[in-house]
Amino acid sequence: MPLKIRLARAGSKKRPYYHVVIADARSPRDGRFIESIGSWNPLLPKDGERVKVDADRVKHWLAHGAQPTDRVLRFLDEAGLVKRDARSNPKKAEPGKKAQERASLLKKAQEDAAAAAAPAEAEAATAE
Repeated sequence: MPLKIRLARAGSKKRPYYHVVIADARSPRDGRFIESIGSWNPLLPKDGERVKVDADRVKHWLAHGAQPTDRVLRFLDEAGLVKRDARSNPKKAEPGKKAQERASLLKKAQEDAAAAAAPAEAEAATAE
């Protein structure tokens, strides 16, 4: 049975609250779970106590082969229970195709305007 350490949503509409649970990977997000080991309240300020996790139970389930999801892995890394590898996606910051096309057209228009202004400035300088 593949085990996951994941979030189960609770709370009402527009007021999220999550339980950190141990569940079978095949069970639904808010469905059956084996054990609740913590909680996360994203509405609290970041410097407050947003995440509460039972460290002993986390270590126990990790030893039994439970795999945390990415979000839970972030929480466990902050708590110092598990090491999370840093990720890098340099392509994410690049603009899309249309934005690149607009930028190239704008750059070309600026170059054309500068080229047209250069002879006019040269004529004005020689006339003086």
